[in-house]
Amino acid sequence: MIFRYLSVMTEAPNVFLILIGAFVVAMLTGLAFHEFSHALVADNLGDRTPRRAGRLTLNPVAHLDPIGSTLIFFIGFGWAKPVPVNPFNTHNPKRSMAMIAFAGPASNLVMAGIAAVPIKLGLVPFLHPFVSPQFVRLLAEQWSRSPADLAGLFLGTIVLLNVLLAVFNLLPLAPLDGFRAAVGILPDELSRPLARLEPWGPGLLMLLIFAPFLTGGQINPLFQVMGPLIGFFLDLFVGGGGAIRVG
Repeated sequence: MIFRYLSVMTEAPNVFLILIGAFVVAMLTGLAFHEFSHALVADNLGDRTPRRAGRLTLNPVAHLDPIGSTLIFFIGFGWAKPVPVNPFNTHNPKRSMAMIAFAGPASNLVMAGIAAVPIKLGLVPFLHPFVSPQFVRLLAEQWSRSPADLAGLFLGTIVLLNVLLAVFNLLPLAPLDGFRAAVGILPDELSRPLARLEPWGPGLLMLLIFAPFLTGGQINPLFQVMGPLIGFFLDLFVGGGGAIRVG
């Protein structure tokens, strides 16, 4: 993912540094706060499993996976270390599972909302690097026109990355948070058949993730599903997302 921006390293090194900084901040805060939120909600509901595992902390070291978190920078897909939880330690395991699962994506939306405040107030423009690779060098000139544009690029990247993390994790496919939230929210006659599909989730998810790579970008069902919800949150936070290209 980060390779598409190497072309601007020599022509606009300030833009490249801003992008690297935004990716690092978004991943450290977004992933760490995401996992911490799972742990916090579980702990408040009576499950001390995350506390005993040392995950009730905002320290990114406790949450980031060395391989999974690094891959996000290079291929746009990765993971943090899942927080161990046991909803059966709570009064209502089914409801608790949904609340614990939903806490992660909700935390990313909170991060996106905070980063979007200066953009929403009109102090800086909403700029982001999720554009077609052939336009990166051209847009780098725009991104580096002023300190306000660089600040808008930094904050806009953080907003968009956190929205992407939230929407992706809300998909009702195992092992994502959306799957566990759906199992916890749906009535038993629907949640039980859904729960039985859990073993198929990772395979289907990987197929959806790699579809654009296998088809030269011609087929991207994952983004087609996520696109409307991404657009909704961007409209909510910054008033529009412009042209977004993921992959």
